Amino acid sequence: MGNTMYFTWEPALMVWLQSIMGPLLTQIASFVTMFGEELILIIVMGFLYWCYDKEYGTTVGISIIAGITLNAMLKSVVLRRRPYFDHEEIRCLKPVDSTADIYDVSAQGYSFPSGHSMNSTIVYGSIAHCRKTGKLMHVLAVVLPFLVGLSRVMLGVHYPTDVIAGWAVGALVVFLLPWLQAKFRSRSLFGLLLVLLMLPGVFFCRTNDYFTGLGLMIGFFLAIAFDKRYVNFKNVDFDDPKGILWCLLRLVGGAAVYFVLNSILKLPFSESFLESATLGAFLVRTARYCIVSFVAIGVYPMVFSKVEKKRN
Repeated sequence: MGNTMYFTWEPALMVWLQSIMGPLLTQIASFVTMFGEELILIIVMGFLYWCYDKEYGTTVGISIIAGITLNAMLKSVVLRRRPYFDHEEIRCLKPVDSTADIYDVSAQGYSFPSGHSMNSTIVYGSIAHCRKTGKLMHVLAVVLPFLVGLSRVMLGVHYPTDVIAGWAVGALVVFLLPWLQAKFRSRSLFGLLLVLLMLPGVFFCRTNDYFTGLGLMIGFFLAIAFDKRYVNFKNVDFDDPKGILWCLLRLVGGAAVYFVLNSILKLPFSESFLESATLGAFLVRTARYCIVSFVAIGVYPMVFSKVEKKRN
């Protein structure tokens, strides 16, 4: 399933890179690639939104979630098979989903463009672009996506052109989406438009990433509206001697809400159904991530207000 297409130099370069990789370099590449993965994105967005600056976190968060969904849509249009699908000499050293078969397209996804490269460009690029930051953050906004992209090639899961395209589309999202947001007085209206633009993917996307991203996006915009109307929590006061402690507690609690609730919402369904790659399973996935996103972003911060009242 999917399309096989590549420049002749791409698999040759990948084979050469893997031939010089020992166990240490493989471990380093596996570590670096984490900077484009779900857990790191949650931590970064959680810190910005729950702790540092809610408005800043919202702007960056919209770009991240839109990028996840857009990436899956592009992959489902191009349908480029991963390198190790067609080149036995290329080893898959770190599959996208380690619990699934490495040749299961619905779980491992397609190859073009690289999601890790695109996500890392968006998150670190948005942090540097959406707020005046120091030179270090601008350097990291370039260096981290570069290293993440390189790691994806070394680990055998992406062609170099997948990575280049991921960087390019990620950079486009970094600059274009905040500009578009600024054109709308109502964030809810902007969110509705963005969801409608992404919704056609339901008809042609058959990978987990798209339905995850769509659910996260819907839940995120509902949560932002819910917070504005009913919660309106305050960010951490880092001038408070316990500010860092409160920040850590918010992050740990938020991560627990995200992962525990996600696991609980799987319980009513059999594992075979959730992994069936049917439209029903995908829609359940969308609903699951919508609920998780809404609770983590909109409902969970109600705890912050209660803690503040007890402290005062």
